[in-house]
Amino acid sequence: MKRWIGAVSAAVMVFAAMPAQAADKVVLMLNWYVYGEHAPFYYGKAKGIYAAEGIDLEIQEGRGSAATTQAVAAKTADFGYVDVPTMMRAAIKGAPVVATGVLLQTSPMSAMGFVDKNIKKPEDIKGKTVAITPADSMTQIWPLFLKKTGLKESDFQTVAGDGQTKLNAVINGQADLLLGYVMDQSMKIKDATGKDVYPIKFADYGINMVSSGIIANADYVKANADLVRRFMSATTKAVEAAEKEPKAAAQSILDANPKGGKIDTLTQGFELTIPLYRTPETKSKRPFQVTDQNMTDSVNLMVEYGGLDAKAKENPKAFYTNDYLPKSGS
Repeated sequence: MKRWIGAVSAAVMVFAAMPAQAADKVVLMLNWYVYGEHAPFYYGKAKGIYAAEGIDLEIQEGRGSAATTQAVAAKTADFGYVDVPTMMRAAIKGAPVVATGVLLQTSPMSAMGFVDKNIKKPEDIKGKTVAITPADSMTQIWPLFLKKTGLKESDFQTVAGDGQTKLNAVINGQADLLLGYVMDQSMKIKDATGKDVYPIKFADYGINMVSSGIIANADYVKANADLVRRFMSATTKAVEAAEKEPKAAAQSILDANPKGGKIDTLTQGFELTIPLYRTPETKSKRPFQVTDQNMTDSVNLMVEYGGLDAKAKENPKAFYTNDYLPKSGS
């Protein structure tokens, strides 16, 4: 009996000494340098939401959606947070990438200028100067905005430059407006000047197109189905938690990256992002649950205005899947 007890005790001691199962290391690469839109990922990590799903998350800043998409295609990042239409352009050319969840289901694209310029509707753009970045996603959709609102290229002037030049043009008064995202460029301008910006949103004029989402390498998804489900479950929960605590979510960015911005504009930028998570069709659904119709409409717009190959219209479902998302209430 003593020998049996001793053997059991030894077994218990050996089991107790064994390390807990290691969490899966996952790299998420963002679309750009950190800003308010990215708050849920940092908040989810800080609150242990990813750890609870057995995930050790590393968040890396990006240098544009195209570069992040390339990194995911090459498997140098496990997941990417990118502009989904940008991913579509890469996928149609053969990049093995797919969206495992579309977070921004309403477009953040807008034409924005200082509030004191009083440019609040398309008609107000007439006679003004608009700063653009040639070939970026917003400039490609800009002709559709003009068509929808009855504006002509001759109604205004344009100045062109890269992202920072575009910001500087508005900040320094060389342009009245720029094409930008409501939660990104507007906050950069406010950080630099302290002045509020008013966005004329493309979505308010019938341009219904998805924006940012999570992507992964298609082969990685097939080989790691359980991990992808856990990652999307954690990310869904992280978004839901961040929605309830915008300032705390924004603070988590600064806790991880003290040079990541200013708390007020990070919070405001994230608060401007939240309404973009859902459409009228998905208002009662959990984050990432994009509809087939929204994706089909987005593909059609990208084919007509965004330089996407026409063969994309043959199978819009090739670009995304909702199969790895948590069910309602889970």
